[in-house]
Amino acid sequence: MQRQVFFISDRTGITAETLGHGLLSQFPQLRQTRQTFRYVDSIDKAKETLASILQMASGKDKPIVISTVIADELREAFAHPDIFLLDLFAAFIKPLEHELGVESSHKVGHSHGCVDDVNYAQRIEAINYTMAHDDGLNTRNYERAPLILVGVSRSGKTPSSLYLAMQYGLSVANYPLTEEDFDNDNLPKVLQPYKQKLYGLTISAQRLSQIRSERLPNSHYASLRQCQSELASAEMMFRKYSIPVLDVTQMSVEEISTTLIDARNLLD
Repeated sequence: MQRQVFFISDRTGITAETLGHGLLSQFPQLRQTRQTFRYVDSIDKAKETLASILQMASGKDKPIVISTVIADELREAFAHPDIFLLDLFAAFIKPLEHELGVESSHKVGHSHGCVDDVNYAQRIEAINYTMAHDDGLNTRNYERAPLILVGVSRSGKTPSSLYLAMQYGLSVANYPLTEEDFDNDNLPKVLQPYKQKLYGLTISAQRLSQIRSERLPNSHYASLRQCQSELASAEMMFRKYSIPVLDVTQMSVEEISTTLIDARNLLD
């Protein structure tokens, strides 16, 4: 089962993506293509966004559109019979208005205005750090990271790192373990000074093969035997250096992130 999923927001899209991913994670059999439209804060932008979604829609199934747009006139622009719309604010605003006995302002950007400026700046700085230190691209300044995720390719390091940065303002780095690292059975030298910051991610070989096959089908990289070999070597390294390990096979990125936060008391 495969569907196209679009997130639309009048601000950064973080809320739409977070809530949407939480909902969609309940359907592990669903394969998705995802795209986010940010700062949809005018009628013209709303119409342009809808037109783009309809143009990109393919197949007989309606595209799933998950929206946190708040202004009534913008929300109404997405009431189209050829999309399946999940209007997240509409689901909560009306019941809350009824309970409080007052109408909401329905103005764009109020939720953004509630964000503490210092915390917002911290999140932006964390995102920049995490992107710069993704996949071992930059191994300098690891001392700034409260956590460094390690694991084989496609084991969930990047989405987990970015989620921790975006949602919690944590500057998380991640490092991929490759066959070169397994040749001498030693932890990569660049990681050795930061062993206390390391956390290993592992995953079932079957699931890893499936994920890799979506990227490079019928390749040695995606073969079940290769996945089994890499995972066994990584887990052996984790045991040798007493690195804690999290099996992410059946976990969403939200569950991975909260588990790591609790395990390392990252928000204390």
